[in-house]
Amino acid sequence: MSDDAPEMPSPEALLSRPFFFVGIGGSGMLPLAQIVKSRGALVAGSDRSRDQGRLPEAFAAMERDGFALFPQDGSGIASRDQIVVASAAIEDSVPEIARAKALGCLRMTRAELNSILFNTSGAGIAVAGTSGKSTVTGMLGWILHRGGRDPTIMNGAVMKNFAASAVSGAGGLYVSEVDESDGSIALYRPAVGVLLNASLDHMGMDELRALFTGYLARSRIAVVNADDAEALALLRHAKKAVTFAIDEPRAQIGIVPGSVAAAPTRQAALVIDRHDASEHALRLPLPGRHNLANALAAIAGAAAAGVPVAIAVEALASFAGLARRFDIVGTTQSGITVIDDFGHNPEKCAATLRTLKAHPGRVIAFFQPHGYGPLRQMGAELADVFAHELGPGDETFVSDPVYLGGTVDRSLGSERVVELIRAAGGRAEHVPERAEVGARIVDMARPGDRIVVMGARDDTLSLFAAELFARLG
Repeated sequence: MSDDAPEMPSPEALLSRPFFFVGIGGSGMLPLAQIVKSRGALVAGSDRSRDQGRLPEAFAAMERDGFALFPQDGSGIASRDQIVVASAAIEDSVPEIARAKALGCLRMTRAELNSILFNTSGAGIAVAGTSGKSTVTGMLGWILHRGGRDPTIMNGAVMKNFAASAVSGAGGLYVSEVDESDGSIALYRPAVGVLLNASLDHMGMDELRALFTGYLARSRIAVVNADDAEALALLRHAKKAVTFAIDEPRAQIGIVPGSVAAAPTRQAALVIDRHDASEHALRLPLPGRHNLANALAAIAGAAAAGVPVAIAVEALASFAGLARRFDIVGTTQSGITVIDDFGHNPEKCAATLRTLKAHPGRVIAFFQPHGYGPLRQMGAELADVFAHELGPGDETFVSDPVYLGGTVDRSLGSERVVELIRAAGGRAEHVPERAEVGARIVDMARPGDRIVVMGARDDTLSLFAAELFARLG
C-alpha cells in the first residue's frame, strides 16, 4: 500500500466494502476476485485485454458470473469506499490508479489482500518455489478436498478437477501459492510452508535465498525438497520440518528405489513414508520426473496438515492436472500431438522438454518470452536450456516477447536468445509474429511430432495451441 493509504480495516470490515480489481482477468487477480466475491463482497474490475478485444468469451463468462466490468478509463472508480486491488508495479498514469488516488480509496496489491485472507484463516498452507507452485497447490487442494477438509484454494492456474483457479471452502484451511518474484512472500505466516526449489527466475540467487530463509523461519512446519540443494541448504532455518525427495534416502517422504514406471502421459511409483516405513502405490496421471517431485511435495504438505499419506496417494490417482501445465490439446489421426505449456523460466522449460525427450519423436517448440525484463534477466539460461535439452532433429521458434504497454526497456529482444541457442549448437529461429510461426509449423509437421507451445502472461497462447491442433487435424 502507499504511504498515504487509509488505515487497514479488519478482514470482516474489508469484505463488507466494494472491490475494484485492475487487471481482473489476470491469472493472479481473477481467482482472488472469485474468492472475495464468494465471501459476499461486491466485485468489479477492468482489464486492458478486454479493451483490446482479447479473450471476449472469458470476459463474457465473468459478467455472467456477476462481475461488473468497466473499460480501463477510470469510470469504474466512483466511491472512496471502494478498495482498489492492483499490481504493485502498475503505473500511476493508469486511469484507475489516478482516480483512486484522487478519491482517497484504499489501494492494495493482490498479495496484500491474499495474505490477509490467508493469515486470518484457520490454517494457511503456502506453496513456494521458483517452479511447480501452481501444480502442487492444485494437488494439495485436491488431496484436502478428497480428504473432506473443504479447503479454500487460491491458484494461478485453472485446476481441471474444479474447473476453476479458485475454490472457496468452509473448512478453515487456505491453500495458496506464494510469490517470491515481487518479494510478497514476506507477507505470509504459514501454518505449513512448502518449499519446492530455488533457482534463477526473476531475481538473483542471493535475494532469493534471503526471501526463502525468512519464509521457512515464519512457517510453523516447513516442508522442504531434499533433492534441491538450494532448498535443502535453507532447512536449518525451519522450526520444524518434513522433507521429501525422489533420490535423497534420508527424506521422510520418498520413493522406493527402482519402483518408478514412466509412460508418455502417466507414471507409477511406490511412495515410502519413513515415519512408519509404510509403502503406498502411487498412480499419477501426469508424466515427468518434475511431476513426481510435485506429487511428493503435495503428499508431504498434506501430511504436515494432518492428512494420512494413504489418503493423499489415493487422491492423486484422480488428479486431472492444470490448464497449460503439459496440457495435451490432442493428437491428430496422423499422430501429431499438440501440447500447451506454461514453461517460461529455465527450470520450467527444462522440465517440459526433458519430459518430451524421454520418449521418441521430434519436438517442435514454440516459445514466447513472457516479457522484456525477464528475457534480460534469464535469456542466457533459457538459451542454454533450448540448446541442450533438444536434439539436432528438433526445432525451436521464438517469437517476440509479450508486451501489453508500459515503459519497459525493449532494447534486448528475442533475437538475442536465438543467437545464444545457435552459438551453443542448438537449432532456433526468431519469427516475430505468431501467425507466421503457426503457418511454418503446420507446413513442416509430420506424423510422430510433438508440438509444444510455451510461455506465460498471455492466455491467448492456449487459443494458438488449439488453432494449431485444428489446422493439423
